[in-house]
This record gives sequence, C-alpha cells and structure tokens, in this order.
Amino acid sequence: MHVRGLEARDREVWNRLFRAYIEFYRAHASDDVIKLTWQRLLGGGAGEPIGLVVVDDADVPFGLAHILFHRSTWSPTWYCDLEDLIVDAAWRKRGAGRALIEAAYREADVRQCTRTYWVTDASNATARALYDRVAEKQPFVQYRR
Repeated sequence: MHVRGLEARDREVWNRLFRAYIEFYRAHASDDVIKLTWQRLLGGGAGEPIGLVVVDDADVPFGLAHILFHRSTWSPTWYCDLEDLIVDAAWRKRGAGRALIEAAYREADVRQCTRTYWVTDASNATARALYDRVAEKQPFVQYRR
C-alpha cells in the first residue's frame, strides 16, 4: 500500500468512503455538499482542502484523508487540520490509517505547519488506539454551534 493524492478517477470509491465516514458519525451531508467537497478537493486552489488516498497494489483506493491548511492566531505559521480520515473496514489494522496520518504530516511539513491536529468521537476506540501512538492527546473540549 501507499498514499497518493486524490485524482478524478477515484470519484466512485471516494464517494463510497466519504459517505461511509459521514454515516459512521451519524451525520448528514446533502448530495450538493458532497459534490461541492469533491470539486474543492480536485480544485487545488488556495484555501482548498487536499485529498489523500491510500491505495492497494492495483492503485485502487481503500482509505482517504482530507486536510485543510489555515493561518494561526497564536503563531506566525500555518496549521494543518486533518479533517476527515477513514479506511475501509476490510483494510483496518494493517497500517493504512497510520500511512494517511504520516502523509498528512509530510504535507504539513512541506508547508512548515507548526501544528497538525484532528478530532474524533470519544467512543471511537479503534481510531483512538492509533491516534494515541502517533500524536499527543490534548485536554480540550470541543464546542460548536
């Protein structure tokens, strides 16, 4: 397996994975929002998210990560938000999640980001077991409107 950037030919698999991710979090995103997200990921413009996929030996994606870069108010640097990460259930616990996180770290390093961060549901024990090995858990509580 290896990680590469998201490409137009990945749309069908990306769509399945992204919808599974949204469903896992018991959330909803309209078809229009999913279409817009796809367009933004492929757009490549300033301020647009970056899509990464982990692929098998036949170059078929089975996991994805979406990352955003933004300026910090606490630093003169940029931060990296690893906003979405999912690996197909059949491929979990084989290093794919770690590969996606490490690829996000590389993208952040290229941009000289001084922080890479993400959030997950407190009950997501499988993912948190990995996250505890690749990052430092922070004592913050998220609020949202």
